[in-house]
Amino acid sequence: MSLLYKAQTRFLFHAHIKIKIPVFYDDSVFDYLFGILETVDKKYNSYQPDSYIDRINKNADHFVSVDDVTIRLLRQTISWSDFFEGSFDITVMPLIRLWGFYKTDGIRKVPEKADIEKTKKIVNYKNIEIEDHSVRISSGQEIITGSFLKAYAVDCMVEAMRNMGINDAIVNAGGSTIYAINNETHPFWNINVRDTEENQLLYTLHLANKCYTTSSQQETFVDINGEHYGHILNPLSGYPSSNRHVGIVTDKCFDGDIISTGLFLQTRQGFEEKIGQLQKRMSIDGFITDKTGERFATPGFSTYHA
Repeated sequence: MSLLYKAQTRFLFHAHIKIKIPVFYDDSVFDYLFGILETVDKKYNSYQPDSYIDRINKNADHFVSVDDVTIRLLRQTISWSDFFEGSFDITVMPLIRLWGFYKTDGIRKVPEKADIEKTKKIVNYKNIEIEDHSVRISSGQEIITGSFLKAYAVDCMVEAMRNMGINDAIVNAGGSTIYAINNETHPFWNINVRDTEENQLLYTLHLANKCYTTSSQQETFVDINGEHYGHILNPLSGYPSSNRHVGIVTDKCFDGDIISTGLFLQTRQGFEEKIGQLQKRMSIDGFITDKTGERFATPGFSTYHA
């Protein structure tokens, strides 16, 4: 039986987000679903003026009143930072700026080691203080939400879709966060996974009621003397990760986005150790491609592709 769908794409969270649903739904459904994403973007995106996170950043060293969602998001990201022993840290923004991201003059250079060491002292998620409904970060600190907020918004939207009775759909948020909703008539969506540097097809995943999340440096980097330096920085070293690609399958996009970032900052041995620990507490499988192009995948990842 041929299934018919319709789709809309809008630009949010610095990404093109595409929603595909069965053709019999009214177009007003798109407005409702994208509205959920827009609300999350407006309230919590660190790049949005007067969002809760923006207020925290602009009032560093002072407590700022926030809502329950902000508290929950920060507590969860802090917990993940503990798990990754500080290699994942949402206060990494000063290091990102030091490396020349967001500069407008086009002049960039590899930071001096002394400057990296100085900036590393500012980056510390443990300095995020939460008291009742107020949050304070230390002077000079800055929270960045890019590693989790888009994925959290997709989770919120997927929950709304299920509450509406939508049981056959797919959401592609910038290619890095993809959630598939499936039923018995349409048991899975095919997701093509390509090598981020050579653009070769690695896998065709059969994704069903799961999220596929990927982290790579291919599209977001600074070019310094002809060499690419990616935006995923290790707060412990102060330098970008040298890995090429991480892809994982999880139940929740929020967890997947954070985990893929955290795993991207690991060695292959660290990847195996961390994902092994995670598999004891949640459903997760995936792969890592290191700087040489060598790829390692968990045994269970093969169940998602032919």
